[in-house]
Amino acid sequence: MKTRLYRVIPVLLLLLTLGACGPGKDPGSETGAAPAEDAAVADTVDATEPEVPSFRNYTERGDLPALAEHGVLRLLAPRGETNNALPRDGLPGSAWRQLAEKFAHSRGLDPQWVYVESFSDLVPALLEGRGDVIAINFSRTDGRAEQVAFTRPLQFVQELLVTRSDTAEGGAEPMMVAVRRGSAFARTLEAENAMVASAADPVPGAGTEAAGGTQARFDITYLDEPVNHDTLLTAVVDGEYQATVLDSNLADALLPDYPQLQASDSLDSQRAIAWAVRQDNSQLERALNEFLTSEHVVARQMEQRPLRDWAEIQSSRTLRVLTRNHPASYFMWQGELMGFDYDLLKQFARENNLRLSMVVPGPDVDLAEALESGLGDMVAASMTVTDKRREQGIEFTRYYLKVTEQLIAAEPLPESEADKPVAELLAGSEVAVNPLTSFYANLRTLAAGQEQPMKVIPVKGAATEHLIDAVVQGKYAYTIADSHLVDIERTYRRDFHVVGELPGEQEIAWGVRQDQPVLLKQLNSFLNKHYRGLFFNVTYNKYFKQSKRTRTQIAERLRSTDQLSPYDSLVREHAARSDRDWRMVVAQMYQESQFDPQARSFAGARGLMQVLPRTAGQMGISDLFVPENNIQAGVTYLDWLEDRFPRDLDFDEKIYFTLAAYNAGHGHVRDARRLAEAMGKDPDRWFGHVEEAMLKLSEPEYYRKARFGYVRGREPVNYVRQIRSRYLGYLAVARNDSGE
Repeated sequence: MKTRLYRVIPVLLLLLTLGACGPGKDPGSETGAAPAEDAAVADTVDATEPEVPSFRNYTERGDLPALAEHGVLRLLAPRGETNNALPRDGLPGSAWRQLAEKFAHSRGLDPQWVYVESFSDLVPALLEGRGDVIAINFSRTDGRAEQVAFTRPLQFVQELLVTRSDTAEGGAEPMMVAVRRGSAFARTLEAENAMVASAADPVPGAGTEAAGGTQARFDITYLDEPVNHDTLLTAVVDGEYQATVLDSNLADALLPDYPQLQASDSLDSQRAIAWAVRQDNSQLERALNEFLTSEHVVARQMEQRPLRDWAEIQSSRTLRVLTRNHPASYFMWQGELMGFDYDLLKQFARENNLRLSMVVPGPDVDLAEALESGLGDMVAASMTVTDKRREQGIEFTRYYLKVTEQLIAAEPLPESEADKPVAELLAGSEVAVNPLTSFYANLRTLAAGQEQPMKVIPVKGAATEHLIDAVVQGKYAYTIADSHLVDIERTYRRDFHVVGELPGEQEIAWGVRQDQPVLLKQLNSFLNKHYRGLFFNVTYNKYFKQSKRTRTQIAERLRSTDQLSPYDSLVREHAARSDRDWRMVVAQMYQESQFDPQARSFAGARGLMQVLPRTAGQMGISDLFVPENNIQAGVTYLDWLEDRFPRDLDFDEKIYFTLAAYNAGHGHVRDARRLAEAMGKDPDRWFGHVEEAMLKLSEPEYYRKARFGYVRGREPVNYVRQIRSRYLGYLAVARNDSGE
């Protein structure tokens, strides 16, 4: 029977949209020798160039702190699997290779690939301390799980039997199948032979036999030498073997190049693909799980989508806004999303029956380029109107703020210099700015006319507050900041001084692409309607003429993810046991209770995670007003719900379905999936698909036909969106804090 090929998690898309990390050190063997194919290349290098030292491996079995001392993350792979294979579209190995290197860089470690001779050598090399992570297309099996700790599954795949198209299964003789020794495929074939043997009475003298005398289904050829998938497939085409086995995600990428071959799911074996670490490396395991969750959630949000104008935005009912994480535009305070741009656009979305999706690329991503590539529909990030940005293709709305660009120093100027023009003050001095801001070009223009030019230092990815911090600490003499951001910073700190202004006022506006005239018209209509009106003035005063409450919120805004709630240590502990990202659990906890351990709902749910006593009782947990008990019950219930959904759902989709079920019940989510399919939508995707069907289940026409009946569909839809937005807000803070 032919099988459909399973979807691959969109890791390649993630790497394209977020910018994959560069390659790690030159790969070598475990002893540090360079691969053979590199030797010929080395002869062509000019003798005057210094040689790149080859990697010399060492033994290390420690957890993350020990790896940090070495400054290296050793990534294990079988020789021939990844180090000399040509890249191919859709092949998960190359994408996961880059993802593993990106994880290493995120922890401040240099990625180093360490190659072993075969799959059977991977686990021993890990356990002996010759590598730190098995980061390839690695199947989770019960036997392996007894020896190593696996991350959350990156993907579930089907093991497919690959034969020539003219080969029929079920012949009188066992089929000759070639697989690598020690692979999960070999275990599957051995299990199939054992099952045949146990299902039939022994028949003496029946030719090739399995245990017990019964004819085996497969004649297994075990390959010990390094061999890649293309070599095996070519051998099947040439008739050297009758068959081999491939994971369905590999078959998706490889089989189109082999029209002579066919794949079937007759093995009936589905496995999880995951990465592996040593069982006592709990910190590394937790860090990998957090990283993988965040990358998959961000990947889906960062998809480059078709460029849209107003009609398409209205049809999707979602406006995607590119922004920055800072107090004038978008920030988080105690789990609440805030900001001047954010509040204005919430009102715009409300008036136009739209949902708002804030997209925060890394701080070193040019927002004009992100807009042009389709990462968002518009830019709202306290963006200064400049000719350069117009040349990049941005069309600006009418301005909604006017600001000056102010020169910041750690100390006030002496009286003798107080009236000097900025150009004179900066002559021969260093001034640090983010090169993606308008300040950079303005300062370089100013410097061009100086006899003793200033030194403009580009600091990639730096936010205004970080540059002010650097000036206060004496790292730079000066920086530049917009006056409205300076006003915000001054409300809670007094450790810097404004010592001058660049000439002229600057206009702040929102930006769209030039092919979005209708969206531009709608935004201008909104700004014209509200500018300097009651709503605008109240919102403006909230952030720029701040009340004591808003000053506190801005001063206490989230600047790092070191502490998100008073219960972080408990959440980390229980989330790690379930292979969950603790930040997602905290985002959900705030949604449920705003971190109030004594919270009660009208339905009787209690505590931080709002768990019903009967649900907790089924888990053997009581006293739900005790934070640890409640968190344990909530995370355990999440695990139970997740297991109710198909295993082959995409990594991030399973998270959203689980959250929806936590809010509305698993039965209603099942109804919504069935309805989504009937509506021609994808029952395996939440946003824009199953969530739309969930909304329909509030209408008699639909809920009367549903097995579990009526549900207030807007509640789970908003619940999932708000938790995801909060979680993405946490991630944006983490990226901003790390200075990426």
